[in-house]
Amino acid sequence: MKTMKPRIFAILASAILLSSCNVYKNANKRERGAAIGVAGGAVAGGVVGRLTGNTALGAIIGAAVGGGAGYIIGKKMDKQAEDIKTQVPDAKVERVEEGIVVEFSSKVLFGFDQSNLTDASRKTLNNLITILNKYPQTNLEVQGHTDNTGSESYNMTLSVKRASTVADYLKANGIDASRLTIKGFGEDAPKYDNNTEQGRMQNRRVEFLITANQQMKAEANQEAKQQGN
Repeated sequence: MKTMKPRIFAILASAILLSSCNVYKNANKRERGAAIGVAGGAVAGGVVGRLTGNTALGAIIGAAVGGGAGYIIGKKMDKQAEDIKTQVPDAKVERVEEGIVVEFSSKVLFGFDQSNLTDASRKTLNNLITILNKYPQTNLEVQGHTDNTGSESYNMTLSVKRASTVADYLKANGIDASRLTIKGFGEDAPKYDNNTEQGRMQNRRVEFLITANQQMKAEANQEAKQQGN
């Protein structure tokens, strides 16, 4: 019975602290970090991801460490996010908890219904690669998404191809393969309204989820301990 208590407590804490999206959104960074630290990143990420339908938010929270270390990681991510905003103007950049979501509309990277990079998209990715190499202590999940036009199987295949094409380009241009994970979601995770042409266009996207690697987490934990957090 004793071995079950930590798991039960984590699930209950996650449900209480994170099940209300409004409560979670209104909490400050330290409060969110404490909630994740109590509940456990994976549990918290799963709950938030399901409740909000936001795969990026769920994945980033799932990789979080929470507490004082999470706060330190978040401050480092603030700087990286600002660099990406400055150097990659075609990207939509959002700071999310202990990570960063970098979103590219498919029209920035690919022709319509295509999975091959254009010359312009290579230039855009080169700008992003420069920033990623500046911050090597991060992991990168590349997600492919589509709208709901066409069959589910076709859209899933296209989303995987696009994510793979982007990841392959990053690997060929200096990003260590160990940092990269690829996921295709097809039409299953829309962020925008598929009932409008504008929304469908926005749902045709590639997202980068940037999170701390184990070295950054270890250093942040050590710094937090030194600070008494």
